[in-house]
Amino acid sequence: MITLEFLITSLIVVLVPGTGVVYTVSTGLTRGRRASVFAAVGCTLGILPHLLTTVLGLAAVMHTSALAFQLLKYAGVAYLFYLAVATWRDRSAFAVDGSMSMAPATALVLKAFLLNILNPKLTIFFLAFLPQFVDPASNHPLAHLLLLSAIFMAMTFVVFVVYGFLAHGFRRFVIESVCVQSALRYGFAAAFAALGVRLAASER
Repeated sequence: MITLEFLITSLIVVLVPGTGVVYTVSTGLTRGRRASVFAAVGCTLGILPHLLTTVLGLAAVMHTSALAFQLLKYAGVAYLFYLAVATWRDRSAFAVDGSMSMAPATALVLKAFLLNILNPKLTIFFLAFLPQFVDPASNHPLAHLLLLSAIFMAMTFVVFVVYGFLAHGFRRFVIESVCVQSALRYGFAAAFAALGVRLAASER
C-alpha cells in the first residue's frame, strides 16, 4: 500500500539539495536542458546499486562494518573533490542551447551515476527509510519494497529534471556575462568541495 506519508516524506528527501541536485543544476546552467535530463537520468540510475544492496542485505553489513563504510565514503569524498577541481579549472564558455559537443550524453549519465554510487549515506538511507513503509503483513514484502523504490526513483527523476529546467531558465539571464559565468563556476566548485567535506566528516 502506498501511503500519503511515504509520498510526502520521499518528496521532502528528494527536494533537499544534495550532490545530485547540485550536479543537475550546474549541468542545466552550463550545458542546457537536454544535458540536465541526462544528468537526472544518471542520478536516478545511481539509486539502483543502493537498492540492490538493501534487498540483498548488504546495507546491514555496511551499517555495522566501519571499514566498509569508510572505504566507500572516502571514495565518494575523492570523487567530489575531483569534480570541484575540474569545475574550478574549467574555462570553457557555457554551451549554446542544445549543444552536447562538450559533454556527450554517456559522459553526463556516467558522472551522475558515480555521484550516487559513491554515497554510502544513500545505502543507509534505503536500509533505514524504505522498510518502515513495507507492510509486515504483506504476502510479498519484496515486491512492495521494489514498488516503493520505483516510486522514489520516479520522483527523483521528475524533481531533478524540474531543477535542471529551472536552472536553464535562469541561464538566459546570465549567459552573456563572463563574470557571472565565472562566479557560478566557482560557486559550484565550492559546493562540490563543501559536500565532500561534509561527507568526510560524517560518521554514519
